[in-house]
Amino acid sequence: MSESEATASGPGWGTATGKPTTTLLLRHGQTELSTERRFAGRGDIPLTAEGVRQAGLAGRRLARTGVDVIVTSPLQRSRRTAEAVAEATGAPLVVDQDLAEADFGAWEGLTFGEARQKWPDELAAWMGSPDAVPPGGESFAMVALRVLAALDRLTSGYPQATAVVVSHVTPIKTLICRALLAPPEAMFRMNLDVASLSRVDWFDGRSALVRSLNDTAHLDGQRRRRR
Repeated sequence: MSESEATASGPGWGTATGKPTTTLLLRHGQTELSTERRFAGRGDIPLTAEGVRQAGLAGRRLARTGVDVIVTSPLQRSRRTAEAVAEATGAPLVVDQDLAEADFGAWEGLTFGEARQKWPDELAAWMGSPDAVPPGGESFAMVALRVLAALDRLTSGYPQATAVVVSHVTPIKTLICRALLAPPEAMFRMNLDVASLSRVDWFDGRSALVRSLNDTAHLDGQRRRRR
């Protein structure tokens, strides 16, 4: 099935519901914390040189797509990735504060194991409930409120457009959970690589279709060259 045919068919097995607002969800490129799988929340860490290259590769891939707008988290690792996409596509760039990563509080910069060693009960609660809050941080429920508000602004402000949303693991997984009508706990069963793309189509604000998840095809050539 061609891309145009897939879009026209509507969500899932249902009938067509008109042209959707398409969100291409792009996780930012590599950072020093992502290479070691450490909690990276509101700390405004930069991309590594590798992350800058990944952003460029994502931009070149997206340049082959009709992009109407780029909406990004304000944190520099996302902002720099979004700027590479804007340079490649020529699409306008908008910053939305509500697309920032979750605030992990005292866990910022720690590995999962390090956090579990010092806060075993708090970490277990955080993994079991969207209302649990990391010490000094922000719950998944709190993140969802602002991320879904950003989604509402996007779909109402850019109806039937194609938007690249450059953000972080928690906001992107939050959007995917909303599209799938999945509980927040489903976020722990998803993997999102750095500079990966996921696609969700939103139909008239009532239904959604996840068309791809954690797509890193644009990075494959880079991996082959570096072997």
